[in-house]
Amino acid sequence: MEIQQSQKKENIPLAQNEKSPPLFEVNHLALTFRQYEKGLRESNLRVIRNFDLSINQGEIVAVVGASGSGKSLLADTILGILPEHAETSGNILFQGKILTKENQIRLRGKDIVLIPQSTNALDPLMKVGKQVQSVVKNKHKKAVQERIFQKVGLAKDTSDRYPFELSGGMIRRVLVSTAMVSDAKLVIADEPTPGLDEQARDEAIQYMKKLATEGKAIMFITHDITAALEIADKVAVFYAGETVEIANTEDFSGKGENLRHPYTKALWNALPQNDFIPLKGIQPLPGESVSGCVFAARCPIATDVCTEDVPQLRPLNHGMVRCYHA
Repeated sequence: MEIQQSQKKENIPLAQNEKSPPLFEVNHLALTFRQYEKGLRESNLRVIRNFDLSINQGEIVAVVGASGSGKSLLADTILGILPEHAETSGNILFQGKILTKENQIRLRGKDIVLIPQSTNALDPLMKVGKQVQSVVKNKHKKAVQERIFQKVGLAKDTSDRYPFELSGGMIRRVLVSTAMVSDAKLVIADEPTPGLDEQARDEAIQYMKKLATEGKAIMFITHDITAALEIADKVAVFYAGETVEIANTEDFSGKGENLRHPYTKALWNALPQNDFIPLKGIQPLPGESVSGCVFAARCPIATDVCTEDVPQLRPLNHGMVRCYHA
């Protein structure tokens, strides 16, 4: 990963008027896959080009975007589990230090854990209690696991079951339990709510909140903006591989007057409980060349400058926006 010096943001005051950095920070992240086309010509498929985000301890930040926007690849990039033909640039910092490949290997599954999207993530040949116990560091592994299962509403005998004996909702509780018993400081939850009934979805959201209450920083990746607003402190809106806005949850109200980016406003007003106005057009495909703003082709207020230069993410009204006209 191409590393640049990161300017630390101000947060909690320390002694001697020093400022602590966010627990987790991403600056100008880009992700490209090398591939070969017909005739063995090498080409580059860029799926993320400008991703910026910061998360403080005990904070939940939702990353919201449509399918194909590159959200789920963020988790793989942060954990360092990309294929060999992937190339990244920009920088990722954890506790104020550059997250190098060596650090990713050392921290993965320990200080940084993933709650995966797939319910097939558990080992099918191991009882779920043992799988959760394997994460516990102290010697009272079984007692810790049983206490966490009780906390998330799993019966005591669940420990002795295999994954195929559990419902999808129960498996998600087991996955959350794994994060809860770990000493992780950052939890990445990749689409933890799709396919769940209303009760299981609400439970999953409550478990995420519990993790934050315990002081963990949470990245909640989702396309469900309603779930994001129920759980998050901030919402990072992701479009075609870019962070176009970082808004506070209270900004999502009324007709979106407090939102900064045209795409975020359109996303909000497209919800059934709002104006239910569909957004015309489609987002650029991965690898599609866009010279200026990635939303310009669909934007009702775009001008020539929007198609010529990429707008920079800038602070505005207690949030961040990537738009010339905000």
